[in-house]
Amino acid sequence: MNKPLDLPILSAAQPQVGVSRSHESAHLHVSGEASYVDDIAEAQGTLHAALGLSPLAHGRLLAIDIALIKRQPGVVAVLTAADFPGENNCGPLLHDDPILAADTLSYLGQPVFAVIATDRELARRAAALAKTAIQAEPWPALLTAREAHAAGHYVIPPMHLTRGEPAQALAAAPHRLAGEWAVGGQEQFYLEGQISYALPQEDRGLLVHCSTQHPSEMQQLLAHALGWSAHQVQVQCRRMGGGFGGKESQSAVFACVAALAATKLRRPVKLRVDRDDDFMITGRRHGFDYRWQVGYDDDGHIVAAEIDLISNCGHSADLSAPVMARALCHFDNAYWLPHVAMHGYCAKTNTQSNTAFRGFGGPQGALAIEMILDSVARRLGLDPLVVRQRNFYRDGQDVTPYGQRVEDNIILPLTDRLIATSDYHARRAEITAFNAHSPVLKKGLALTPVKFGISFNVVHLNQAGALVHVYTDGSVLVNHGGTEMGQGLNTKVAQVVAHELGLSLARVRASATDTHKIANTSATAASTGSDLNGKAAQDAARKIKSRLAALAAQLLDCPEDELRFGGDQVLAGTGRSIAFTELVSKAYLERIQLWSDGFYTTPGLHWDRAKLQGKPFYYYAYGAAVSEVLVDTLTGESRVLRADALHDVGQSLNPALDIGQVEGAFVQGMGWLTTEDLVWHPKTGALLTHAPSTYKIPTANDMPADFRVALFDAPNREDSIHRSKAVGEPPLLLPFSVLLAIKDAIASTGPASCDPHLRAPATAEAVLSALDAIQPTARVG
Repeated sequence: MNKPLDLPILSAAQPQVGVSRSHESAHLHVSGEASYVDDIAEAQGTLHAALGLSPLAHGRLLAIDIALIKRQPGVVAVLTAADFPGENNCGPLLHDDPILAADTLSYLGQPVFAVIATDRELARRAAALAKTAIQAEPWPALLTAREAHAAGHYVIPPMHLTRGEPAQALAAAPHRLAGEWAVGGQEQFYLEGQISYALPQEDRGLLVHCSTQHPSEMQQLLAHALGWSAHQVQVQCRRMGGGFGGKESQSAVFACVAALAATKLRRPVKLRVDRDDDFMITGRRHGFDYRWQVGYDDDGHIVAAEIDLISNCGHSADLSAPVMARALCHFDNAYWLPHVAMHGYCAKTNTQSNTAFRGFGGPQGALAIEMILDSVARRLGLDPLVVRQRNFYRDGQDVTPYGQRVEDNIILPLTDRLIATSDYHARRAEITAFNAHSPVLKKGLALTPVKFGISFNVVHLNQAGALVHVYTDGSVLVNHGGTEMGQGLNTKVAQVVAHELGLSLARVRASATDTHKIANTSATAASTGSDLNGKAAQDAARKIKSRLAALAAQLLDCPEDELRFGGDQVLAGTGRSIAFTELVSKAYLERIQLWSDGFYTTPGLHWDRAKLQGKPFYYYAYGAAVSEVLVDTLTGESRVLRADALHDVGQSLNPALDIGQVEGAFVQGMGWLTTEDLVWHPKTGALLTHAPSTYKIPTANDMPADFRVALFDAPNREDSIHRSKAVGEPPLLLPFSVLLAIKDAIASTGPASCDPHLRAPATAEAVLSALDAIQPTARVG
């Protein structure tokens, strides 16, 4: 019988890493059989929770009319902050973020109480009475980062990173430029919303199915909130329908409320929020405001720079400190800055607490220097690419402002290859000719590079564990601490294990992430999923392989160092062989351990958080992109005609998955910089763009008409897993080229050497505003 969805059995000649393999759940995704938290069959007696949200951006909570809510149909219980037997806190770093508001209302949309009802819709209807049930005294609110910065309101003290003598170098520079700019935040917009399903277990235990990137953190926060020990709480996640950072820390409030309700009522409780409530409750990518001064010479070399980076953190710290630290460490991007002073301010506002998002501050830091270099080039009348090339890191200029040496610099050969393959110079001439004869439609072109540091910038998080089980039939199960959110982590880890044991990929299966299997794990974040968990799984597999090799050497009468595992068998140098399944069966009879744990820590990292100095990154991932856009100067609409991306993933574990990650990151970053506009009411603090009808993520129609993605074929110089490099976050910086190509098109309508002020996201309104600023009469008539 034909089974088209079955994984293929691979021949002995086929390698298991460095080749394209389909995502391990691809056949389940397309058939609709992939199981997410909301697909788990509900246990008998399951109740549903909904959250009552603050109607004020800032105020003092006076009372909640709980009796009113309890009278609503289907309501079983109403829970408030006072019901937590443990700590009413879900802040990942500082204890400054209550699960349910207790005394102070900090933003419009903050959870204040939870309704538990027999039906989800009944729970939501009762929770919607929050506007009536909550009595509060309104207080003045700070709604923008600039307001908070002016008032000196921060979630953590300011950070400062300085190298050289920037003040003196600025004063002596041949040319100086000062500017202000801002980039908006970005909603993660995972397709599967926030959800937790808590099921009480025997003897005061709790199982929580949670859509989260950080099961161990959820386990710890749940234990703290319940006043329990961690071993009583089990958190499990088979897969997420997207995360992008939004489910690293901010799945906690939903997990904690579901857990509290389940333990108090001794019944299963599910909390799945509506998309509007998800927008209103959770945070997103930090928006940044910038103020800079830069000094440069006649050739465009940066002599000195000083910059304020002001991030909108929202009402609590969440992960804002490491986000800002990474932004400061990525301001240099691919460029040598001899004298630089960076000042990071984490502004505290009465809005949702912003959090991790793909890139984790790196894009916000690197974007600033790209905008600065573009402005320098335009004022000098040079092609911005030329100015970028002149400022690239080179030998002798290879130490970052935070003290790490750039030892793996491939930005020059990578960009040279992209310039050639994209026909950059010929297209630049063609676009100039096109614009000279096209009064309404204008084209723009830009090339931007990427240098992105890989590792958590909190050193102790760079660790991972794994378990590998070999069963007596020769099949293998691997469990690791990473979470699968569509990026293909389980596929890559399975490939690594299959390669180590010489097996076809179909013999290896990855199971759900589970805190009862791998303890004390780090979040699947910072692009470290494959690096950490792949190495841990490799370690476990090699331990098993070593035990099996000792037995195989006896059976085949061959030294261990002459054995080769491959093609589902073990081969001796003499030509004799034994099937892997037969070897495993004999090992079991000989009482040889057929399972093992694995552990990995990233070597060589050190970081002084106070001085912002050290080696926070194991290596750098590089890339570059060329984008060509078309702008309608009458409507402000823009379209990407062609995008060429060349990205460094080292020696790829799975080229198909990596190319998919580059493509996805490019489009997501393009959305951040062009269409995804977050708007808050200037007086009430209400988020006005809280649904797909008003918040515009990219669609298939926004894809570049001609999209060319290639991988740069250079193995990682560091001993990463099979010399590969991380691919999750770095390519999100590639669509800087889209924003700057739009700016290039706008500049073609103005006088020579003009430097349009184009805000981001570059919506049609932003494009028209920039056009009007450089040529007010351009669209008249």
